[in-house]
Amino acid sequence: MPTPPRLSFEFFPPQSLEASFRLWDTVQALAPLRPEFVSVTYGAGGTTRQLTHEAVTTIGAHTGLNVAAHLTCVGATKAETMEIAHRYAEAGVTEIVALRGDPPKGAGAFRPHPDGFADSCELIAALAETGKFTIRVGAYPDPHPEAPSAKADIDWLKRKIDAGASSAITQFFFEAETFFRFRDACVAAGIDAPILPGILPIENWTGVRRFAERCGAHVPAWLDEAFAAADRDGRAELLATALCTELCSDLIDGGVEHLHFYTLNKPHLTRDVARALGVLPEIALEHVA
Repeated sequence: MPTPPRLSFEFFPPQSLEASFRLWDTVQALAPLRPEFVSVTYGAGGTTRQLTHEAVTTIGAHTGLNVAAHLTCVGATKAETMEIAHRYAEAGVTEIVALRGDPPKGAGAFRPHPDGFADSCELIAALAETGKFTIRVGAYPDPHPEAPSAKADIDWLKRKIDAGASSAITQFFFEAETFFRFRDACVAAGIDAPILPGILPIENWTGVRRFAERCGAHVPAWLDEAFAAADRDGRAELLATALCTELCSDLIDGGVEHLHFYTLNKPHLTRDVARALGVLPEIALEHVA
């Protein structure tokens, strides 16, 4: 039996009391799986900047988990962005997921703040210069909607690694071959940093499909057919668990050692898939011992 993979999880910051409880329930449900790190996102346009900071520091202080904070270039000066980074360092947060970030809804294309970082590479270089952080970045197995080509995405990732990033986390995808093609192309381009596949368990196919179209992830036709049939039979959750487990197993068989799950603050599918892959909760391991 293959060695169980290392895991990491992405959460998003709560914007209501009910969402705060849901986040905390998610953290408590997944923490026993001993993730290598967990990350907390930013909203589009930096709209959840303060909420992200609060979530990151609270999770770190109360769980002992290694928390990575998302940091973007949107809507802030260089000084303001680096002040946030220094506040993270003072709070003991030493991992940053550095991203360009999405513009505010309805704002059209990304436009840097007049006194801000022009792109993710500038942000990464500034963070690296402090010597305080491990820096992770985003990667796109399917072309980013704004990229002129797949090669342009790989060239841009190489620039980010050269600027000081130590690893990359991919956008989600639906077939293992998509990741393997991308990984091989990265190696051919001279990228030797670890690339973690981003896994999105499908809680709701309609919502995930819409999200995939926005971010440029290729949607295989067979998935539409599979979920249409599963919905008719009331087995959509069972299908989602099986498909995600199969995707992860294929990745592990192809040499992947670390899986990064986009949890959407809903833990049960992620937890079920992790268990199917042989990752047992810490409490279960103690009980067996």
